[in-house]
Amino acid sequence: MKLQQLRYIVEVRNHNLNVSATAESLYTSQPGISKQVRMLEDELGVQIFGRSGKHLTHVTAAGKAIIAIAEEMLNKADAIRSVAFEHTQPDRGKLHIATTHTQARYALPPVIRGFIDRYPKVSLHMHQGTPTQIAEAVVRGDADFAIATEALHLYDDLIMLPCYHWNRSIVVKKDHPLAKLASIGIDELAKYPIVTYVFGFTGRSDLDEGFAKEGLEPHIVFTATDTDVIKTYVRLGLGVGVIASMAHDPVLDADLVAIDASHLFRASTTKIGFRKSSFLRGYMYDFIEGFAPHLTRAVVDEAIRLRDGEAVEALFKNMALPVR
Repeated sequence: MKLQQLRYIVEVRNHNLNVSATAESLYTSQPGISKQVRMLEDELGVQIFGRSGKHLTHVTAAGKAIIAIAEEMLNKADAIRSVAFEHTQPDRGKLHIATTHTQARYALPPVIRGFIDRYPKVSLHMHQGTPTQIAEAVVRGDADFAIATEALHLYDDLIMLPCYHWNRSIVVKKDHPLAKLASIGIDELAKYPIVTYVFGFTGRSDLDEGFAKEGLEPHIVFTATDTDVIKTYVRLGLGVGVIASMAHDPVLDADLVAIDASHLFRASTTKIGFRKSSFLRGYMYDFIEGFAPHLTRAVVDEAIRLRDGEAVEALFKNMALPVR
């Protein structure tokens, strides 16, 4: 049994049993992967994948258990390498961050700037996607950190740490009727078409909940994952924008009126997540603290020790988080 064989079966599963795509992603040949998978199955005496002719059709019951353990072993092997690098090259390495557009565009730039200044020899890579894609990237080991508001709680393999609370603003053109009101209620907002985030994206669930509490349904005419796209369509007169408050720039968005909506919707919480099996290098601890200063190394280590999601939540229950 070789680590390479374990990596192959995990990646075949990750690529939906497409051996060609797996071979391409691993820069190797399809016959080579198929041969190594067969050799592993012969050694273990069980089938990991079901087959129809030359095609893989499903992961067997034994295969699911084997792949789960293989993932743990590969994670441990990666952790061993990280331990060695931490002692031999403490200021060198890679950091892969998976996040949403809103975080990448509005929350992370000063953190990234400071991190690069402090660790110029660390190669930093940012991957954008939906919250589900972000979480899955970290679970697969394709990214070190997931930073998002939605979906992270769905993954038991992740340790999630709360970073900050944020709320929303209503953005409209200066000649819009809402721009003239001193205070806006849900009933007023419900009168107009709304342009906002895709469901399951950037705290969208809290927006829907705010309407539901009042027995109303938002008239959503356009959704996007990118806040700048949302603001573009507000400018075109398509509807009233509901966006994260941090995404309104008083200078760049001077043509729009931003109205605080914190009284209408529950605050959302952005979290940073990483695999329970991860070995965090020194620069990774520094990145976390740079993004969320209350997440010191001691606090992060305590969360790692607790591991369980409910226990980690209890750790932060009485902690006052910053608001953005």
